[in-house]
Amino acid sequence: MRPLLLRSAKFACLGFQSRQWRLSTRLCSSLSNPSAADGEDTGDVFLDHRQIGAQQELYMISPLTPGSVFLLPHGTRIYNRLLTFMRAQLKVFGFEEVVSPIIYRRSLWETSGHWEKYKEDMFEVGGRNEETKEEYGLKPMNCPGHCLIYGVAERSYRDLPIRYADFSPLHRNEASGALTGLTRVRRFHQDDGHIFCRPDQVQAEIKASLKLVDNVYKVFKIPSYRLLLSTRPEQYIGKVEEWDKAESDLRDALEESGQDWQINDGDGAFYGPKIDILIKDSNGKEHQAATIQLDFQLPQRFELAYRGEDDTLDHRPVMVHRAVFGSVERFMAVIIEQLQGRWPLWISPRQAVIVPIADRHVEYARKVQEELSGVPGGDKGDLLDFNASTFYVDVDERSSTLGHRLREAIKKGYNYIGVVGDKEMSDGTVALRQRTGKPTVMKIEDVRQKFIDSAARYE
Repeated sequence: MRPLLLRSAKFACLGFQSRQWRLSTRLCSSLSNPSAADGEDTGDVFLDHRQIGAQQELYMISPLTPGSVFLLPHGTRIYNRLLTFMRAQLKVFGFEEVVSPIIYRRSLWETSGHWEKYKEDMFEVGGRNEETKEEYGLKPMNCPGHCLIYGVAERSYRDLPIRYADFSPLHRNEASGALTGLTRVRRFHQDDGHIFCRPDQVQAEIKASLKLVDNVYKVFKIPSYRLLLSTRPEQYIGKVEEWDKAESDLRDALEESGQDWQINDGDGAFYGPKIDILIKDSNGKEHQAATIQLDFQLPQRFELAYRGEDDTLDHRPVMVHRAVFGSVERFMAVIIEQLQGRWPLWISPRQAVIVPIADRHVEYARKVQEELSGVPGGDKGDLLDFNASTFYVDVDERSSTLGHRLREAIKKGYNYIGVVGDKEMSDGTVALRQRTGKPTVMKIEDVRQKFIDSAARYE
């Protein structure tokens, strides 16, 4: 039988899997590009987020904590940039950030309905007091805690809407066989938010939430996403007429948005219908990211109220649940694959590296690093300005050849590579190149301004 290709160099192996039939078998997932010249790296091979995460040292998972991710230093840089970005957007939309506990007594989950409808997906925790034998649950969601915050004070109709944002960790007991990289985990973070509003404010809040989603996804150049209206499931709390009203409100908001949407029958949360927003990874697989949920049930269960224009406390707020990233870890996985590890400067974990040609240029390279990063170097111990623009700039002063260090910098995905030698040291410049292209000699202050301008434009 003749081979399909004359040279195996035409294939790029993406990874191996084990299969146990009658004989132990190894499967190699591959892509072929027979039009490429022999041995040429075309760069057309797509890697999933687990492969890129390993190459760029972004995260790790230990069998001692299945489903819980360790974000390594470079992965933490991306995570922090995402949260800083989202915090800025939430200010525009009137959210105030809170930090809530991760563990609550069983009675809270009984009040919210989670103990009855969601217990199988929760982690139960036992107290050490043998006499009382208290039961606790790790929170899978922030909504009950935010109800407690709302209920701590009397509210007026003039106070509404009240919008809370929360990034604290959540835990859900996913089946071990479903755990996958960053996309399916047990411990994760959401850009979670809850809005308490009057009934006449519901439509405006849903529209604003859809606008926030669109603004954010444009920054990340997410080409398209699907909107689904997920309706009442078989297991639910509350009255049918309340569900019908909530579904009608979401349907009206979707119609007014002008975007295409579909019904996802029976897939709502147990406490209310929702708009689910699905985005695709590089393999075309869809992941739920953003969600906007309308909830009449939790305000009733927690007896939340506000004083109306009639000066009575008989008025019940409506609760809107919303997230834009959804799981931050899952969103990271999607953009890792979309970008294939080629991060734009503003979110990149490796923004620049300075490569000195010889040992005598190392001190100058460190000076360039300090000025470009905006972070005092050495043992100065200076206090950094609170609003300073800082960047991740490294120096590769290893003794290997210049060519080897440049290739390593490209492989690691640095946005900019700066080379310094006698000429640059004399002129106070740096020979700067991007991942591709020829170097341009620039003044250090001009390079830093270039970084600042690019980051401000989310480039």
